[in-house]
Amino acid sequence: MKIDCVTIFPEMFVPLEHSIMGRARKNGLLDFNTVYLRDFAINDYGQVDDTPYGGEPGMVIRPEPLAAAIRSTGVKEDGGKVIYLTADGVPFTHKIAEELSKEKHLVLVCGHYKGIDERIRESEVDMEISIGDFVVSGGELPAMLVTDAVVRLIDGALGNRGSGDTDSFAEGLLGWPVYTKPAEFEGRKVPEILLSGNHKKIEEWRREISLQRTKERRPDLLK
Repeated sequence: MKIDCVTIFPEMFVPLEHSIMGRARKNGLLDFNTVYLRDFAINDYGQVDDTPYGGEPGMVIRPEPLAAAIRSTGVKEDGGKVIYLTADGVPFTHKIAEELSKEKHLVLVCGHYKGIDERIRESEVDMEISIGDFVVSGGELPAMLVTDAVVRLIDGALGNRGSGDTDSFAEGLLGWPVYTKPAEFEGRKVPEILLSGNHKKIEEWRREISLQRTKERRPDLLK
């Protein structure tokens, strides 16, 4: 998969050089690039934003540099998708991550300040994603979250593909508690069922706990 992130802060993407993302890049599963928006600035001062029409405070990313940056990736020619990270997008879910993991080329547009000119959203963007009901300073952190969630679902990205099949949301529910050695820590013991070797009973226990947690914490998922 190829992922290009259009951003004015390419230096923020260092975390994607490590852990599972770093391994995916090293193994040739992920071609990740940042596209520096100021390379497409409208003048020698590196300007990529301007004041909004209508008089409200803040700055808006101009359409000319952003359109040029997106088109420089060749994403449309590749049949890929352009995704804008924005608080007023659709909520990002595991299901969306699964769908995007099948794409060959994604362009993630990282807005900043008050956002991007609406005309770019109309002409260039295929999907708008929100990572939650809150606002952060720019699209860089959301872009990293989306990249991680998507790439780990690509075959070969995880050391054991089956480990992702039991994560929260993989089957529509929250995950269950997990334990490792030692069997007792500061007086707290691992549930006996997990030490029993009875795989059928263990699966039943996990399912019960998963349903219980989902009911308590995310009842909306049960609908």
